[in-house]
Amino acid sequence: MCAEDLRRRILTQALEPGCYLDETEISEAYQISRPPLREILRQLAGEGYVVLHENRGAQVAPMTHKTMRNFFVAAPMIYAAVSRLAAQHATPAQIMRLKDAQLLFRAAIRDGDAATRALMNERFHAIIGEMADNEYLSPSLRRLLIDHTRIGMTFYSPRNRAMAEQRAVAADQHDQFIALIEAGDADASADLAIAHWELSRAEIESFVTPAGMQIPLGRAPGAEPERGAS
Repeated sequence: MCAEDLRRRILTQALEPGCYLDETEISEAYQISRPPLREILRQLAGEGYVVLHENRGAQVAPMTHKTMRNFFVAAPMIYAAVSRLAAQHATPAQIMRLKDAQLLFRAAIRDGDAATRALMNERFHAIIGEMADNEYLSPSLRRLLIDHTRIGMTFYSPRNRAMAEQRAVAADQHDQFIALIEAGDADASADLAIAHWELSRAEIESFVTPAGMQIPLGRAPGAEPERGAS
């Protein structure tokens, strides 16, 4: 329970990137001793959620300029490869779990619940990763989804009309993922993964480069008032 809750808090940025975790506070909150907590932190470090520093403890994985650059470079390649393999190897039970995650994803969008939307999106793509069943891609996808989810929590706003429209398109694309994976169409699944990534990339870019605010500057201090025609 402690490990799962720490994952959730990191993904939703309740624990911000780069912050250090207080072991005493966490031990008291979850009513566990320090040795099992440190084992949990080692597990989270192996998954990419935290970074362990000697004499300083556990730090929530930072999001630096370098990590963000590498994220944008790697994301389309990893998502496409995973989606292709998922269409080739998915089991009926996994497809059913994917459909369940999609129902919860749509419900979160409908309710304007940003945290649950982000977590259900992460679960949806994590299930696709399980379908791919590739021990080399799985760690990369898991690390990618951590930062993708945290980035989404940074800029997502259900009140932004353009963003809400993009979320609707993303939800429709999730339905397409399910159909293509169920049909075993590997090529189309990979192509859809690229299109789905481009939608996310456009959302992120629209957040970091917003439209300028159109505000009248007014008269400069000391300027003479304009005179009308005589």
